[in-house]
Amino acid sequence: MLISFFDANGIVHKEFVPPGQTVNQQFYLEVLKRLRNSARKKRPEIWSSGDWFLHHDNAPAHTALSVQQFLAKSNMTVIPHPPYSPDLAPCDFFLFPRMKCQVKGKRFADVS
Repeated sequence: MLISFFDANGIVHKEFVPPGQTVNQQFYLEVLKRLRNSARKKRPEIWSSGDWFLHHDNAPAHTALSVQQFLAKSNMTVIPHPPYSPDLAPCDFFLFPRMKCQVKGKRFADVS
């Protein structure tokens, strides 16, 4: 599984979830810490202004109290995602079509 965070300029942070790892609140907290470091390095102008937002869905790991506390403490503004809404899925319109172009015609071996 791939976790990715992106903006209009491209991918800010990406990482693969290790096989067998569950994306729970502890794991997601560590991902968010690495995201902050990536944003600081890759988008310094946006980082310094604080003018960036996080939009993720309502998965249990995203809505856990510890994650919400970390986001508040870190001054990370979260754009609310309506429950059960297929309407707000930026990945469907921005990220996935670009990824499809990059892998079109390529074959991948099973890693299991």
